[in-house]
Amino acid sequence: MRKLKVTEMNRLTVEEFKKAEKLPLAVVLDEVRSLHNIGAVFRTSDAFLVDRIYLCGITATPPHPEMHKTALGAELTVDWRYYRNTQEAVDELHRMGYIVLAIEQCKGSTLLDELQLESGRKYAIVLGNEVKGVKQEVVDSCDGCIEIPQYGTKHSLNVSVTAGIVLWELAKRLH
Repeated sequence: MRKLKVTEMNRLTVEEFKKAEKLPLAVVLDEVRSLHNIGAVFRTSDAFLVDRIYLCGITATPPHPEMHKTALGAELTVDWRYYRNTQEAVDELHRMGYIVLAIEQCKGSTLLDELQLESGRKYAIVLGNEVKGVKQEVVDSCDGCIEIPQYGTKHSLNVSVTAGIVLWELAKRLH
C-alpha cells in the first residue's frame, strides 16, 4: 500500500466547504478552556460537515495561533458563533428546532450505541468543561443526555476525544 498524497484525496476547497450541504448537526462548547481542544473540535467538525459550532463562556474564539495548531484551518471553514452564556445558545437551538443533547454521565442518560435518531430532525450536542463537564443548568434544559460506554478505571474522556467519537457516530447515522 502507498499513502495518498494530499493532492490525491479530493478534499473540498474552503469555498466548496462553505457551499456544501452540511449535516443537521451543531456542536456547543460549554466553557471549554483548552485552545487545543477547541481547535480539535473545529477540525473534527470540518471532517464530518457539521453545520456550526457555538462557543460559550470562557471558550476562546478564532483567530488564535494555539487554536490553529490543532484546527489546521478548520476554524476558517466551520461556521461559529459566540455566546457569553451557554443557556442562550441552547435556547436559540431549541427555537430553531434542534434536539439538544448533553454529552454527560447522568441518571437516565442514553448510551451512545443505543441512541435512536429521528429522521428529518436537527441535532445539537453540548460538550462541557474539561474538569466540570456540562453545567447542571444546561443539562436540565437539554432534551436528553448521551453517555459513551466506558470499561476502564477512568470516569471520563478528553473533550476533543469525546467530540470525535460522538460526531463520528452521529455523522454515520445522519448521512
